[in-house]
Amino acid sequence: MGRSRGGRSTKIHAVVDGCGRPIALRITPGQRGDAPVAVPLLTPLPASRLCAADTAYDSDTLRDFLTARGTQPVIPNNPTRKRMQPFDPIAYKRRNIIERTFCRLKDWRRIATRYDKLMINFEATCYIAALVIWWA
Repeated sequence: MGRSRGGRSTKIHAVVDGCGRPIALRITPGQRGDAPVAVPLLTPLPASRLCAADTAYDSDTLRDFLTARGTQPVIPNNPTRKRMQPFDPIAYKRRNIIERTFCRLKDWRRIATRYDKLMINFEATCYIAALVIWWA
């Protein structure tokens, strides 16, 4: 896990289906950027019609990758972006599905507070929680 001024930190990157069930998870150190993780996370998965993500995932590489797969990127533009990309605010409203998934993951106290010191243990806890979400 990564170290920051506040101590150990991690980020959970997730891909969910239309029902909010986790399909893929990746754990990274807290100080690592979000956009570089997206392409390796999405590569083994089949292409979808839309891909909604927040502004942290706004990069030309990710947008080009999604467009080449036939997926419409629904990612708001970063305010510092020089060339603004098209953005559909109506489709972006569906991003609440992944936010609800993270709320379900954080119902697990061990995930919300990040008790584990080793990343492999934290990752295992996240996978168990994802399995329970699929099961429930």
